[in-house]
Amino acid sequence: MTHTHTLCPTLSTEAAHNRCTTIQARLSRTDLFGASWRISPCPLFLSSDQLQFFMSLGPHLLSFYRGLNRLYSESLKGLQPAWVAGYLDQGKPESLLQYSRMKRFRDEVPAVIRPDIIPTQDGMVITELDSVPGGIGLTACLSHIYHDLDDGQSRIIGGRNGMVRGFARMLRSYQAQRTGCVAILVSEESKDYRPEMFWLAEQLREEGLSAWCVEPREIRFTEEGLRLEVDGNEHAVDVVYRFYELFDLLNIPKAELVQYAAKKGWASVTPPYKPALEEKSAFALFHHPVLLPFWEKELGVECMLELRRVIPKTWLLDPAPLPAIATIPDLQLSRRPVASWTDLERATQKERQFVIKPSGFSALAWGSRGVSVGHDMPQAEWVESLRNALMSFSTTPYILQEFHKGRLFDMDFMDESNGTVVRMSGRARLSPYYFVSEGTVELAGVLATICPADKKILHGMKDAILVPCAVQTS
Repeated sequence: MTHTHTLCPTLSTEAAHNRCTTIQARLSRTDLFGASWRISPCPLFLSSDQLQFFMSLGPHLLSFYRGLNRLYSESLKGLQPAWVAGYLDQGKPESLLQYSRMKRFRDEVPAVIRPDIIPTQDGMVITELDSVPGGIGLTACLSHIYHDLDDGQSRIIGGRNGMVRGFARMLRSYQAQRTGCVAILVSEESKDYRPEMFWLAEQLREEGLSAWCVEPREIRFTEEGLRLEVDGNEHAVDVVYRFYELFDLLNIPKAELVQYAAKKGWASVTPPYKPALEEKSAFALFHHPVLLPFWEKELGVECMLELRRVIPKTWLLDPAPLPAIATIPDLQLSRRPVASWTDLERATQKERQFVIKPSGFSALAWGSRGVSVGHDMPQAEWVESLRNALMSFSTTPYILQEFHKGRLFDMDFMDESNGTVVRMSGRARLSPYYFVSEGTVELAGVLATICPADKKILHGMKDAILVPCAVQTS
């Protein structure tokens, strides 16, 4: 496996150590982020071609969301197969489904788009899309810090304030001509992300946007709409940024009042209450041969080709039996077509290059929970995971997805146990943040999470290095 060296070319060991110490001190002064990951002296460097890939990807992903929204709507109307909406609605409460289908919200799609992307030897692979992503404040803060330490040889993607200003621009597009405030509602289940959203709200206020990060219970409902009291002053709430998952609605204080205010047009809520747009099974629908004509017409040739290049083959684990003459589209084991999910139970370790994970609307569907990597587990555990996924279909559908191994990166970090800078070989997850305002997409920053090479599931962990991405200028 070829290593990609992303080391700071001009830093001595002492300079690298001093830079790590400075970064750690700056993070500590925010009193928000702590040192729950490994500190690297430099960002992860991307090539100009890779930057161009990320720049062009945003509009394609917005087109994908719009296409998915249309596909779901047309499925409900009988213009597309009924099973499309059936799959996307599986396991959802009827009240939420009826709310999501209201005409008022018909064209709304997520305004924050964050794909999780694995750089492999063969190119970039999108493992999933997250429309309620963490890391916005963290990426913004890291962009500030690494930009300020820059020696003129690199450029942080999005710049020092790209994340904050992009997020602010998106929120202002929802305010229209209203003069109230933005309430960033962070649920109890998502409380680990409150510190970064508090920090982000402070930065938004410095940009001239009245924004506050609060718990849902702090919102007050009146006959005129939503209100928020801050420092003894009461503000009308124009925009609610929903930082909570839809499966958790019953545990969100005043969630119904927020929904009512949105329904009446008193406040805008983003991301929209559309569970159909938050299902990982959307990738399975994208690759389904029956839906190919829809996607080709909806997306156009260029967008279609690009997305097919980066979206891995994905299947919804529906336990319904197939006719004897049928096979599962495009699913093979050592070039043998698969006619039943039970065929996968007998797959060898080499053949099990798959991931099983919940599609959505579940506490297991975020934060890398509920993920099983086929070739990284014993046969008995693989069979158990597969059977559990199939049995959960009626309440929590699961997907099967091709596993793509990330290529190796060499990164330096400070070993806190002895205060020295050491080198780690790891695999990266790249998370670009796109903000949508007035119908256009902006790339505001890219967060890199580099995990030790032996980790199969790449996510934020204490052994990971977290840095913003940059492009070298010299």
